[in-house]
Amino acid sequence: MARHNEFGKEAETIASEYLRQKGYDVLTTNWRFGKAEIDIIARKDNILVIVEVKARTSDYFGEPESFVNRKKIKLLTEAANEYVIRNNLDMEVRFDIISILKNRYKEEIEHIENAFYWF
Repeated sequence: MARHNEFGKEAETIASEYLRQKGYDVLTTNWRFGKAEIDIIARKDNILVIVEVKARTSDYFGEPESFVNRKKIKLLTEAANEYVIRNNLDMEVRFDIISILKNRYKEEIEHIENAFYWF
């Protein structure tokens, strides 16, 4: 597996553990629908949380969360809608980003709730 793929999987593991520590129930990871993949689907209280994990080793080109574009948002919302329908869920859905900046000097995690409202 390429190093960037390994780093991406590591970041998703870090994000899942972070969510668990914050009281979220991680329902599934890497859920696919069509061309979309939802990194993490979690639940807290009666809210279904769709989480996009973005990780970088440097913020030289911008913060990790700045790499979520409109096309990605569209794919994630379509996939989340399908997940809700398939599982016959009746709950609020929220879209979050977990941004991870990790290198040999530091590890920073930022959890941005309702992330797509600021796009």
